[in-house]
Amino acid sequence: MTSYQLAQLNLASALGPREDPRMADFYGALAKINGAAEAAPGFVWRLQDEAGDATGIQAFPDPTVLVTMSVWQDLESLRAFVYESEHLAYLRRRKEWFRKSHGPNMVLWWIPAGHIPTLGEARQRLDHLAASGPTPHAFAFPTVFEAHEVAA
Repeated sequence: MTSYQLAQLNLASALGPREDPRMADFYGALAKINGAAEAAPGFVWRLQDEAGDATGIQAFPDPTVLVTMSVWQDLESLRAFVYESEHLAYLRRRKEWFRKSHGPNMVLWWIPAGHIPTLGEARQRLDHLAASGPTPHAFAFPTVFEAHEVAA
């Protein structure tokens, strides 16, 4: 039986560049929040560049789109980090830093344990979610699927 881990992609369109005063609190907290993620139970991996975050990675044509991609041992670990850690205080402030999304801006999917997802794979999952809604192939909170449903 294959064991699975949970991959996560989140997109956010920034209200301004890194130097914009509106973005100061976001960028000021980024290292702290990334560190909290890495220290969180169940954390496996996150996308990052040489600077230690993913803000310099141009994954989409729009240069204001910031990408967060990570892998977690299970759904409960990711949910606890997102909604029960210091991350939640920053999540609640997202309107201060990011434009409203006009489609899914987060996608979750199960991957074989040890696999590191690519941005291309993540984009395909996000596109699938946008086109088909939540399925075991691509989903998001609150409609989630368990790993065993991937093989079903």
